[in-house]
Amino acid sequence: MPENAVNEVAPSGVKQVLVGAQMLFVAFGALVLVPLLTGLDPNVALFTAGAGTLIFQVVTKRKVPVFLASSFAFIAPIIYGVQTWGIPATMCGLVAAGGLYIVLSLLIRWRGSGILIRILPPVVTGPVIMVIGLILAPVAVHLAMGRTGDGAAVLVPEPTALVISMISLLTVILVSLLGKGMLRLIPILCGIIVGYIVSIPFGLISLSPVAKAPWIALPNFVLPEWNFQAVLFIVPVAIAPAIEHFGDVLAIGSITGKNYLEDPGIQNTMLGDGLATSFASFLGGPLNTTYSEVTGAVALIKVFNPVIMTWAAIFAIFLAFVGKVGAILQTIPTPVMGAIMVVGLNTLVRAREDLMEPRNLTIVALILVFGIGGMSFSAGEFTIQGIGLAGLLGVFLNLVLPRKKVTAASQDA
Repeated sequence: MPENAVNEVAPSGVKQVLVGAQMLFVAFGALVLVPLLTGLDPNVALFTAGAGTLIFQVVTKRKVPVFLASSFAFIAPIIYGVQTWGIPATMCGLVAAGGLYIVLSLLIRWRGSGILIRILPPVVTGPVIMVIGLILAPVAVHLAMGRTGDGAAVLVPEPTALVISMISLLTVILVSLLGKGMLRLIPILCGIIVGYIVSIPFGLISLSPVAKAPWIALPNFVLPEWNFQAVLFIVPVAIAPAIEHFGDVLAIGSITGKNYLEDPGIQNTMLGDGLATSFASFLGGPLNTTYSEVTGAVALIKVFNPVIMTWAAIFAIFLAFVGKVGAILQTIPTPVMGAIMVVGLNTLVRAREDLMEPRNLTIVALILVFGIGGMSFSAGEFTIQGIGLAGLLGVFLNLVLPRKKVTAASQDA
């Protein structure tokens, strides 16, 4: 694709606005699901996704057509943090996670992008992502079966919940596999809509909160509250999304025919993501990440002008102040959210490394055992456990364990 491809396919006027609305539509399902699952305000998530995207555009001089919104990777840490320390303290940990992105951007600026792969190779990030997904699996199953996330209480009778959740799950799978064009990019939204409709005859939908909600309302912003334990627990989780950011920038560059690693530079895209993430957490929103669904939409409609993401961000901010939007989202039944969460975990449970190599097997095994087993380490007031401990252990082992020596014979082979 020629270097001036962006200008060749760039829409103008009303078309830019409509395409921007379409991009938000593609991202909407996953964007609002994260706050609904974690107990955060979906209107805040809409606002911080829009504002975060605009911050990213300022840092990158509006050169990269990406949309930033709620990250699935932080569902488990947010749920645990909210239950353990409350929302304000959890936000402190999330702000610090954005700070890790900023530190990595400075490190890349100093040593080049290769330092990122050296510190955070797939043998570390893959298992960390798997731990996140596997820890969330019981929560997803409980919700799909009509229970609370911890399974302590029944919200919907199990037979009813299974009918609704399985229909929602099947919808997502079929749309992902058989959907054409733009439809294939919104399986989560389709699953939510179908599950919502199926829930109506079972009497699970009450629209009275929607009727009472105002049309215009300020999102329920929450300021962070300092909590060192939350920082230690959440920051290491950012290891995996940080390296995925690198892959996302490569992916959108391959679609548009531009080298974004050089211009505006991976150090600037990482900085933009970090600032957007910290800003979101300062207001009580989930951490941001670049959305692959939106990247897929860009590839499908071949509109590469970053201004469409500006419009998507503006629409997200506008919807954040519509009180009835949040009220409608809060009426989504538990089994529907559980079904969508089950599907969402398939993007987390994966690893891409040769496990026949003893060094790699050691790293992967210890990350999984420490993370899933809930291993903890304490020294006085200092405590680190679960995903955070597993992530730090993975980074440490990757740096200290000797790598397999490449012999001349193996190179010739």
